[in-house]
Amino acid sequence: MKFLKALQGLGTGRPPVWLMRQAGRYLPEYRKLRQKHSLKELFFTPELAAEITLLPIDLLGFDAAILFSDITVIALALGLKLDFNEGPVIKGEKLYPLDVREVLSCVAETILLVKPRLKVPLIGFCGGPFTVASYLIEKHSGTDLPLTKKMMHQDPKAFHHLLDLITAASIDYLQMQKQAGVDAIQIFDSWAHVLSKEDFDEFCAPYLKRLPPSILFMRGSSFRAKELSLLNPLGISFDWQVPLPILRAQVPKKIAIQGNLDPDLLYAPLPIIEKKVKALLDSMRGDPGFIVNLGHGVKPDVPVDAVRCLVEAVKAWQ
Repeated sequence: MKFLKALQGLGTGRPPVWLMRQAGRYLPEYRKLRQKHSLKELFFTPELAAEITLLPIDLLGFDAAILFSDITVIALALGLKLDFNEGPVIKGEKLYPLDVREVLSCVAETILLVKPRLKVPLIGFCGGPFTVASYLIEKHSGTDLPLTKKMMHQDPKAFHHLLDLITAASIDYLQMQKQAGVDAIQIFDSWAHVLSKEDFDEFCAPYLKRLPPSILFMRGSSFRAKELSLLNPLGISFDWQVPLPILRAQVPKKIAIQGNLDPDLLYAPLPIIEKKVKALLDSMRGDPGFIVNLGHGVKPDVPVDAVRCLVEAVKAWQ
């Protein structure tokens, strides 16, 4: 696991730490940029995206940087139009696969700007094919995915065709990121938890398996530990529903595990955050494939001091 070895070359003897959505609205510096620029400008202007990618490293000292982008940008490589309000807004009905490297060249430019300024690994990412399909069908973020599941059941052949197109574009997109310099990839199949086991096995797992080796994230991952392990990822991000040592027993040692603090813990008093972080670290002591993370992203109204407390608690642990 080249990526894990890079992180564990820190020489500290402790697990590495980074958080999903670590460059987000909880940072005042990010909010200042957001007041001046639209989300679309931030995502598609390499100089701005690079600055935001570096913010959490410079301000809070995470052990890895996460590329600032969005999982829905792949829609542009499929010939659709994309804008952002509070979330993605996708327009267009027919798909026209385009050259990913041309349409999303700004992402490669961002990576090339970030890498020389980083002393820690850089994580690139894309969305899982099922989750991206749900955004293309629903046209916006949602929770129940009624249109997606309707298409999946009424016209499975067309749905598989859509997943094929997304997967092919995603492979090209990830290869572009790797060639630009990212050290590892995380796949966010955030909405796959709405699927039954049977539907997961048909409409999700085969497409994830076609993507390059990566760290997998989805809601409800703690209830699919064995299924996700069969995909042979580099790592699995787990939510906070099941204690991590129990999940580790279900996941081969060659696969890293990432997690699994409740994001709402960051609303607690700082001593409680320190206590919970220490308890998690103690429970995973001696596991060389453990990465500290939340079970989901940092929420916008979380105090910066709470995030700083979490990072410092990990770095102080012995």
